[in-house]
Amino acid sequence: MSLSIQGKTAIVTGAANGIGRAIARHFVDKGANVMFADMDEARLDAEIGDEARGEGPVRMFAGDLRQKLAITNLLSATMDAFERVDILVNASRQISLSDPLCIDDDAVEPMLEQNLFPSLRLTQLTAKRMILQAERNGGGPAGSIINISSIAAHHTRPELLGYSVACAALDQMTRSMAVALAPKGIRVNAVAFGSVMSASLQAALKETPDYREAIARGTPLGRIAAASELAETVQYLASDASGFMTGQVLTVDGGRSLIDAVAAPAH
Repeated sequence: MSLSIQGKTAIVTGAANGIGRAIARHFVDKGANVMFADMDEARLDAEIGDEARGEGPVRMFAGDLRQKLAITNLLSATMDAFERVDILVNASRQISLSDPLCIDDDAVEPMLEQNLFPSLRLTQLTAKRMILQAERNGGGPAGSIINISSIAAHHTRPELLGYSVACAALDQMTRSMAVALAPKGIRVNAVAFGSVMSASLQAALKETPDYREAIARGTPLGRIAAASELAETVQYLASDASGFMTGQVLTVDGGRSLIDAVAAPAH
């Protein structure tokens, strides 16, 4: 089986910065057509505006994917640009700290609205398009969907209650949709990361530089990974090389989830 994604069309959410941007850029470098999607229009335009306005493999979509209409418009824009979609990477995410004992500090619902529901709804809508494409082509593999999760799903950090619940829900959504879509030829997997240089970790390190040393010390491989290293794993899940994998949550964290020695958020 091949790791190639050459000629395939992918939607990558959260693509204006951090991990989403690294994945989208990596896919372009590997020969895929990519729709960069994010709610930060200014950042998207600064990153890929000139490329997206050309005739090449890059397009961009700015919209709040918490809104169902934005999700519909994203898929429509992808079809208008590339006429198909083969890969969906749900990389849009947000992290928020809260007081788990404060009844007025409810971070769970906003985290679900940001980190779960857009991925679920976009998965549902994109899967329908993938199924239609496969039927028109006489069957066979229809597509691959990859959700970006976090080791926070199974690490207990009280101040990350909302984020952890949302990540755990995303992992379970991955498994449920994998079973539901397997008969249709669509694979659904996830990557749970930790000790990877995400946009949220970059922001945290600016505020608390000591986090860098603490995270490296609590990671068996002794370092923070570049976002591009996560992109390689996502490519594997998007390609035919993982053709018999579905419903799996792969952990990419340098061994960090094997121990519990980091007093910093599980970015």
